[in-house]
Amino acid sequence: MAKNGFKVFDADLHVQEPWDLWLRYIEPRYKNQAPIGTREYFMDLHLVHDGKVIAKTMHNKKGEDDQVKAQSLKQGRYDLYKDFEARGFGPDTQVEAMDKEGVDAAVLFPTRGLFAHAKEYDDDGLAAAISRAYNDWLADFCAHKPDRMFGAAMVPAQAVGAAVEEARRAKRDLGFKAIFLRPNPVKGRNWHDRYYDPLWAECEKLDLAVGFHEGVPCALPVAMADRFIADEVDTWTTEHVAAHPIEQMYACLSTLAGGVCERFPGLRVGFLEGNCSWAPFWLWRMDEHWEGTVKERTPEPPSFYFRRQCYVSVEADETVASHAIDWLKGGNIVFSTDFPHRDSKFPHAVEVLLKQPFPEDAKRKILWDNPAKLYGFA
Repeated sequence: MAKNGFKVFDADLHVQEPWDLWLRYIEPRYKNQAPIGTREYFMDLHLVHDGKVIAKTMHNKKGEDDQVKAQSLKQGRYDLYKDFEARGFGPDTQVEAMDKEGVDAAVLFPTRGLFAHAKEYDDDGLAAAISRAYNDWLADFCAHKPDRMFGAAMVPAQAVGAAVEEARRAKRDLGFKAIFLRPNPVKGRNWHDRYYDPLWAECEKLDLAVGFHEGVPCALPVAMADRFIADEVDTWTTEHVAAHPIEQMYACLSTLAGGVCERFPGLRVGFLEGNCSWAPFWLWRMDEHWEGTVKERTPEPPSFYFRRQCYVSVEADETVASHAIDWLKGGNIVFSTDFPHRDSKFPHAVEVLLKQPFPEDAKRKILWDNPAKLYGFA
C-alpha cells in the first residue's frame, strides 16, 4: 500500500482493549481478581483492581471528559473515534484505521494494558495470569490480519521466571514479535539488575525485540510524578510531558551503561513514545561519563551499543528531531502513529512526517527499514 511511494511500518500502533478483556480471558481461578476496565467517559482506558484504579491520579475528574471531548472536536477526531468506540475498537476497525493512515504493517501495543502492570501484585501467579490473558486476547485480535498486525507480548516484570515462560509462549505459540515492558522500576530493581538476565537471554535467543513503553498515570515510581500528584491543574499534561521521555532516558541509561547490551549483543531494544530528540544529548552525556568511570563495566561507550542494538521513536510532528536524525544518520529511529491516543495525528500522521524537512533516505529508513530491523523482519 505505499504512501507517496513510502512503505510504512508502525512500530507502536495501539489497540483499545475492551473493558472486560480479563474477565473473559483470564484463567477461572483468577477471575475474581481480574482487572476490570472502567466505563465512565469517552474512550475511558482505566483499570480497576482490588477496588482501586491502578493509578496515582485519575483522568475522570469533574469536567475532564468535557475537556477531552472539546480537544478531540477541535482536532477533528471525536466523530471518527466515536465510531470506532461504538464498534468496540475491534480488529476490523484497526485494519480500517491502518488503511486510512496508509500503514502497511504494525506491531501492536496496549492502551488499557499499559496499566495492567502499572502496579505490583501480591501474587506473582496473578501477575502472570494477567499477562497470559492479555496475550491470548491479542493473538485472537491479530489473527484478523496476521500478515499486517503483530503482537507485543505483556510479561510480568515482577517475576522473571514467569516473564521468561510467557516470552517463550508468545513467540513459539502466538507468533509475537516483541515483548513490552514499562520503563518504571518494579520491586526496586533497575533494568541492568542481573535478576533480569534470564529474560534478556531468552529474548535474544528467540529473536524477540524488547519495547519499553511508558503510560501515565501509574502506581509504580514515575519520573517527577510526585511533584504534580496533588496539583489541581491538568495532571495528565504535567505527568505526560515529564514521564514519557524521562522514564525512557532512565531505561536507556540502565540498559546501556548498566551493561545489558554488552552482555546480550543480539538483543534489540526499542524506547517508544518518548520522542527521539533527547537521544544525541543523552548518549553524549553517557559517553562522557563512560570515559571517566565505567569503562570496566562496558568496553565500548554507550553510544556504540545504542547504534548497534537500540531504537527510539519519532513523533510525526517532532520538528526538532532533525539533529537526532542527522546524528544517527537516519538509523535507529522508528515511526509511530500513536493511534488511537488523544495526541495522535491520525489519520494524517504519515503525511505530517513526510512533510518534515528530513532527508528522503532518512524518511524511508524511519518509516520502514528501521522498524523492520527492530522487529526482526529484516
